[in-house]
Amino acid sequence: MLPRVSLRKKNLPSDLTYLSLGSNLGDRQGRLLAALQSLTRHSQIDLIRSSDFYETAPQDVTDQPWFLNMAAAITTRLSPTELLSVLQDIERAGGRDRSISIARGPRSIDIDILLYGSLIVDTPGLTIPHPRLTVRRFVLEPLLEIAPDLVHPVTGQALGEYLPDVAEQPLHRICLR
Repeated sequence: MLPRVSLRKKNLPSDLTYLSLGSNLGDRQGRLLAALQSLTRHSQIDLIRSSDFYETAPQDVTDQPWFLNMAAAITTRLSPTELLSVLQDIERAGGRDRSISIARGPRSIDIDILLYGSLIVDTPGLTIPHPRLTVRRFVLEPLLEIAPDLVHPVTGQALGEYLPDVAEQPLHRICLR
């Protein structure tokens, strides 16, 4: 079962950090749940809410298994680069080896920072908001499930307005509640 914590407020605060998690190798659900558990065990990360699972077709490199994806809202006292380091540690613990993986190819676990409050980061190792946030249905659908009123901090556009542009990308919601 998903470790779920939900805010009692209807709208989540804008200072939350949003993550996208995905897996298409092995026990996809088990890997995602293990990653969420790792987040909850970290002393400087609080898991606020997580989405249902979404089974999604691979993008870019299409000759690979379908993904299981989800989104999570967290609060953290870590800087964006410190958080990225923690997420990469969780990926390694989940069997991801970036040195042998194909870019956008199959992976045991992938965790991306989508939004970090309204912060904008553009460095060689990290870009926030995530550069493909608005062109990936497997990112937008789970994110909007847990935070339907989010606005893109660069464009000022509601994230829900990007959904029609990605509606053709195959996706199946798997409700676990």
